[in-house]
Amino acid sequence: MKIAYADPPYIGCAHLYRDHPDYAGEVDHARLIERLDRNYDGWILHAAATPRSIATLAPFVERTGARWMAWVKGFAAFKRNIPVAFAWEPVIVKAARKPVVSKRLVMRDWIQESITLRRGLTGAKPEAVCHWAFEMVAARPDDTLDDLFPGSGAVAEAWRTWRLKFALPDEPAARVAAPIGVQDQAADGAEP
Repeated sequence: MKIAYADPPYIGCAHLYRDHPDYAGEVDHARLIERLDRNYDGWILHAAATPRSIATLAPFVERTGARWMAWVKGFAAFKRNIPVAFAWEPVIVKAARKPVVSKRLVMRDWIQESITLRRGLTGAKPEAVCHWAFEMVAARPDDTLDDLFPGSGAVAEAWRTWRLKFALPDEPAARVAAPIGVQDQAADGAEP
């Protein structure tokens, strides 16, 4: 199966990435969701927990049959003069196949995991959040994962470590370490 992981700059936040080499301004989220649904068997889309973001995305997500899930941040960044922290965010998942309950993870539509610190890029996702998302999208280690907004490289590294969980003792290491299909895409949602 072909799976996409999309962690684009959140609506209204593209300016935070203007110094990033693949900065291309605001992402057209309607076009991104259409592309995800048209080109992939399953996909993951991170979003902001703001009313603007949820209201903008909801009509497009509703057409796809994807599920709204939540990443709850046990430790989150509090901003000066803002009384409420953004301590959760939506993770929208369209499963590639029916998820299978495994001994690797309790299947639930939320995960609690603290934010990453000092990862070189605002919004880099923790490994545990990525592993949870791979389970929710019902990924298998032989699937192809396209990281559409590679940023810090955290998703690609999490895919590599998640796939290691499937390695058998007699399986050659080269198979596990094989290229993972991550494509370096521009942040504008251009076609692959």
